[in-house]
Amino acid sequence: MLDPLPPFTDDLYPSALGGAREGLLAASLPVLNEVAAQARACTKCGLCETRTNAVPGIGSAASGIVFVGEAPGADEDAKGEPFVGRAGQLLTEMIAGMHSRNLIPGVPLTRETVYIVNVLKCRPPENRNPLPNEVEACSPYILRQLEALQPRIICCLGKFAAELLIGLKGTIAGSRGKTYRWRGAKLIVTYHPPSSCAARATNARRGKTCSGSRRST
Repeated sequence: MLDPLPPFTDDLYPSALGGAREGLLAASLPVLNEVAAQARACTKCGLCETRTNAVPGIGSAASGIVFVGEAPGADEDAKGEPFVGRAGQLLTEMIAGMHSRNLIPGVPLTRETVYIVNVLKCRPPENRNPLPNEVEACSPYILRQLEALQPRIICCLGKFAAELLIGLKGTIAGSRGKTYRWRGAKLIVTYHPPSSCAARATNARRGKTCSGSRRST
């Protein structure tokens, strides 16, 4: 399951309560649409030659919660939408669990009210790790998206998201349970959903704890 999100506090970007994010929701849409169009036309790195579809992101600024993954997998590349394979099923279940716990009273939490995005907009061949030049070429897109979304909570799913946003060095295990800041947002780091489940299952059999993650679809 997803690590607990940090509490919302008054020093964060605008709250979802009382309609405070309605103006932000409207203002963010043109920027998100523009970034999506640019990502789909992007030729900044070699991934444009092997992709089926670019995967800009999905959701909205409504709740102030953003999930940042690493890169699209085969299912995402085929559909052009992030987290639609096994990773997507697990993430959707996590979001539903957050909603059932009434994380933001009166605000529904769904794939439409959170924002889901990856560091890379195109699938690396064979689901290999993102290369530094690919992250460098693609990072302006996600940074513009985050600036438009003004999230209150960012959940980094995997080490590449955490490396980009907070300069994480070391393992995911060493960063879990800590709260970081990214501008007007609180940020936490956790495993990519399928990696988390696979690692926990394997390590439970071995009597160990999780110590790393690897993207899969």
